[in-house]
Amino acid sequence: MTHAPTLEGPVSGPIVVGFDGSPESVAATGWGAREALLRGLPLVLVQAWPWPNTDVLGTDDAISWSREQLAAKEAELRAVLASGAEITSAHVREDPAEALEAAGRNATMLVLGSRGLSTVRGFLVGSVSQEVLRRASCPVVLVRAEADEQATASPDAADDGDVVLGLDLRHPCDDVIAFAFDAAGLRSVQLRIVHAWAPPISSEYTALAAVESMYGELSALEQRQLTDTLAPWRSRCPRVTVNTAFVHDNAAAGVVEAAAGAGLLVVGRRIRRSPIGAHVGPVAHAAIHHVQCPVAVVSYG
Repeated sequence: MTHAPTLEGPVSGPIVVGFDGSPESVAATGWGAREALLRGLPLVLVQAWPWPNTDVLGTDDAISWSREQLAAKEAELRAVLASGAEITSAHVREDPAEALEAAGRNATMLVLGSRGLSTVRGFLVGSVSQEVLRRASCPVVLVRAEADEQATASPDAADDGDVVLGLDLRHPCDDVIAFAFDAAGLRSVQLRIVHAWAPPISSEYTALAAVESMYGELSALEQRQLTDTLAPWRSRCPRVTVNTAFVHDNAAAGVVEAAAGAGLLVVGRRIRRSPIGAHVGPVAHAAIHHVQCPVAVVSYG
């Protein structure tokens, strides 16, 4: 079934960035500031400082130091961003995951930093990021700090590469597709849409001709469904160049491979009601651990 785009009017919530002074959070502030400029939205830096007064990090000196760090980063961004850009910051004595989730309730997106692994490319996603991913209602973007960019990440750096969307045709959520089209349009880059699927496994008793015929029919059905799903979005965003590809592979592996060289990967996270709480699906899990570029995880349900 084909769905029409559901987003109406501009999104006006701020871009919220989690900042703790680490290199990865510095990279996240740079990415978030560029995104705020692209979208014409306010930028909010949130620094959570949950330690009690009995902890060394909860002393007056430690709190003053953290506030100074936050103020310095805000001043740096004000100096770099265009005149009139709205930048605010908040230093809160709360659990980081809870503070960021609360800030994200009225945000266009949350931007968090993730530490890069030294021997394996990908994200080392901390407990805060994982908790925010599971709980946030708005899109969450994870930004990895490269070793040679840790000290230089800034809002005036350019984003290179296409936007890649990992699309699940079984759950083609409007919010996920809209985010990808908007991101590509704002950056004036190509949108590459990847759908991974595998035909039914045949047995030795299945005739080769029958397998080839079934494979062709299923492939045609998938292609028609993809065409129908994207039709309203192509109409809404005619200036976005769209390239589609089918990957005959495991969905997680296919999306990770397709994201090589991308500027941004967009994946969906289906909200599942479970007695053990919300969790990140296999594609999003693979993406945030093994993809080098920023990853936007858009929840739907």
